[in-house]
Order: sequence, then C-alpha cells, then structure tokens
Amino acid sequence: MDVFSDLIRGVRAHGSLFGSSTLSPPWALRFVDGAPLTLCTVLTGTGWIVPESRPPEPLRARETVVVRGPATFTFVDEVGTRAEPIACGEHCAAPGQGGTRHRRGWSDHGGDAADGRGTTTLIVGAYPLRGEISRHLLDALPAVLRVDAGGTADPVLDHLAAEVSVDVPGQQAVLDRLLDWMLVCTLREWFDRPGGEPPAWWAAQRDPVVGDALRLLHTEPAAPWTVAALAERTGVSRSTLAKRFADLVGEPPLTYLTRWRMTLAADLLIEQDAATVADIARAVGYSDPFGFSAAFKRVRGLNPSEFRRTATPASPAAEGSASISTPRNSAAAEPRR
Repeated sequence: MDVFSDLIRGVRAHGSLFGSSTLSPPWALRFVDGAPLTLCTVLTGTGWIVPESRPPEPLRARETVVVRGPATFTFVDEVGTRAEPIACGEHCAAPGQGGTRHRRGWSDHGGDAADGRGTTTLIVGAYPLRGEISRHLLDALPAVLRVDAGGTADPVLDHLAAEVSVDVPGQQAVLDRLLDWMLVCTLREWFDRPGGEPPAWWAAQRDPVVGDALRLLHTEPAAPWTVAALAERTGVSRSTLAKRFADLVGEPPLTYLTRWRMTLAADLLIEQDAATVADIARAVGYSDPFGFSAAFKRVRGLNPSEFRRTATPASPAAEGSASISTPRNSAAAEPRR
C-alpha cells in the first residue's frame, strides 16, 4: 500500500453531510459544524468561500476549495453580500429543517430565476475523520486549498451532477463514494500543482527505490524489518537505501517505521477496547510489550495505557478502519538496524 492510500483510508464520506443547492443572489450559507475537511465545488455560476480569519477565496464553475476544520466558513454570492447568513450544518441538511434549500443527498432547483440564469449550483461534502492516521493527512494540508477546473476531478463532477439530479434508492451510498473519489482527485491535483511544496512522503513515493521501501513498510508494518532486509527487497545496497531514504523522507527508514507503527498502535488502542497492550504490540510488530510501551512513550509522550485513558474515543469505525491482526513474524522491541 502506498503512503497516500494508507493515510486517506480513514477519510470516508460515510453518510456525511452532502448538499446540492441552486442559489439565486444574494445568499450567504454559513457552515457551522467545523468538520475536519469540507469540500466545496460549484457546477455552474460563481461564489466566494469566506473562511474564518482567512482571506476570501473565489469559487468559479468546476473549481474546488477544501477547507480544513475546525474553523467555520461562509459561502456567499459576493464579498460584503447583503444577505443574512443562514447557518448550515447537519440539521439543516434534511428537508424541513433549518428553512434552507440545503439538502442531504438530492438537489433543490429553487431560486427566483425560473430559467436558471444567474444562479449558482453548489455541491458541498463534509468528511468526518478517524484517528491518528487521518491526522497525518490533515497535518499536510493548509487551512484552505483550491484546485482549478480542467483536472482529473472534472469527470467526477459529471457523475455528481447526474446523481444529485434524481432521488433514487441507494443514492447516499453512491454520493459517498463519489465524494471519496472527488477528494482523492482534488488532493492529488493540489499536491502535484506547479511550484507546490508537497509533504516529503508525497514526492518520495515516486522515487523508484524509496517509493518501493515506503510501500513495503506500509504494506507490512509488523514485519521484522532491518535496513539490510529493506535494501534487499528494494534491490539496492544498505548504504544507498539509508542515504536516499533520509534525503527524500527526512529521517532514517527505521525511525519512520517506528513512528508509523506508533500511529497504527494509537488508533488500535482507541478502537479495540478489548485488546490488551500485548495484543496491540504484536499487531504492530513487537513481541515484547515492554519494548513496545517504551517505544510508544518515546514517540507519543505517554505510555499506551495512559494514552488509552486520555484519548477521545473515535467515532464508529468506518470502512477501512484499523483492526487487530497477528503478524506471521514479530520483531522483538525496536526494529533492528
């Protein structure tokens, strides 16, 4: 599994807030829930995203803006609009709640312009995130990012436009998956934008040596890795791998592995209530729970039991959530060099 796939697997639009509204100016929709990630795009027309304590961002047809929570934001017809803001959140997404034309899972072709001219069609999706794995992805994103029209997300918009125009059984499941697809395409475009500064792991994935090493570490995190074993699997010398990995990722391979194992362990500690510390140690590659606890405290600042007591319980596990599995080969304490 590549790094990006691993980080985004906990980001799922599972029954999330999804709205399609056709708006005639003036308007001001204030999104008050502060979701970890909210994606906004317009199929037709224009508008402005006004984030809390950030400069306004114009949003034209088929452009996409992603806002990182917990800050709120407002979608307006123009900066300084005379419209009174309407609070939009989970409860105004359903018919008859909140008095707005914002809906969950279907479109509303309301508005004053009967022929549709002068209107803006907004699509918005909010993503609940799960655990420490997803937080690594959030840490790589700015408060607001935008992607222009004409990229790989355009075909997804065509599917979204078709789906929100009807009200049929199974629609929410289709919209959820289209939202997932839309977010992946949007983030790819943003990470690859000209002149951008993507996180080190994004660029490193494309290196023929380091990319293979990262995929191995993410596919088999509990394997008894050494630098020599990883170098053998990637077809280079130990010294070549060590230097190339540190140069591109910013830290040595086994330091990266330890941090990733502790990220996996943190989610397991929250999600798997019945699992013991020894169970979780084995699941992330440690045969010795004491060695695992020492590594966890060094990386996270708390031992596993303290972390479990103080951590906020995760939301119900979404598709692709972490689970306990016992590896065929377990490393004893720290990865060997």
